[in-house]
Amino acid sequence: MTYRDTLLIAHGSMHPALRRELAARGLFLRESRSWQEADLSEPGRLLGAYTWFYEGLRHPLTIWGMQNWTRRHGIPLFTWNQDAPHYLNRASWRLDLLDHFRLYDIYASHSLVDSRRFADTVLYLPNAADTSRYTLNGLPLKLLRDASRYHYDVSFFGAMDGVRYKEMRVRQEFFAALGERLRQRGIRYLFCESAGMSINEQLALIHGSRINLNFGAACDYGSPTVSGLPERCYGIPAAGGFLLCDRRTHARDDFTPNENWAEFDGLEDCVEKICFWLDHFGQARALAERCHQHVVSQHTYKNRAAKLHETLLDWHRGISGELR
Repeated sequence: MTYRDTLLIAHGSMHPALRRELAARGLFLRESRSWQEADLSEPGRLLGAYTWFYEGLRHPLTIWGMQNWTRRHGIPLFTWNQDAPHYLNRASWRLDLLDHFRLYDIYASHSLVDSRRFADTVLYLPNAADTSRYTLNGLPLKLLRDASRYHYDVSFFGAMDGVRYKEMRVRQEFFAALGERLRQRGIRYLFCESAGMSINEQLALIHGSRINLNFGAACDYGSPTVSGLPERCYGIPAAGGFLLCDRRTHARDDFTPNENWAEFDGLEDCVEKICFWLDHFGQARALAERCHQHVVSQHTYKNRAAKLHETLLDWHRGISGELR
């Protein structure tokens, strides 16, 4: 039997860090912009075939044809969705139809709060830290214990244009209200749009802020529950920053509150938690260092690539169908 050492990646869109880490595991990646352009030679070498989740919503017949080919050759068709439960605000009937026909063999997602599954095998695959970008950038971790080195008490950078993007409206309003409350207390803060920021500018802000916030995500739009964790929830700790995050369903799948995780529930609680952590800076840094170690050991794209690789191997071993 030919060793399955190749992944077929059609329709692009696989996260660059995940792609890099899969290649680092010794897998060869055959990438194409479309299924029609894909290299289908030596199917016996294919461990799996990946496609963009939304291709199934936009062009279901294309994915149906892809599924027919992969199943004929005993290859799992898999996808990874980082937008659930919002799904970029796609029509519910399209999502229900895709769920009904189960065109994917393995559905990986950063959030499992939706009842839709889209495949017989479902994999919880959250976002992660890209440690080629979000790093200490040469700073010793212990240097961040010096309270006098910080320019800001609280900061946030991210998409904040609620006028142009309706999914950002709640975030924009939240930070406007929070800024007013912090101003009244004389707390130094900076909330800014991330568009155009270089990675070095982002790291400088993370390392220059006692508290780095997360509130909201585009994938939350229209959902009664905030669930999956945005990449910043892993990237900020990987860079050594102290993260204070809004309460999210999946946080407890990846972190332990008060051990390596700090969160708030709503505007007033956010103000209280900010004041608490500013008043207990030593405790904040101790938690941040525990969170840093936890993330770099458990929540990098290297970890995600290993989990996905093992899931694909399990599929070929006949181990499939269960929620992971």
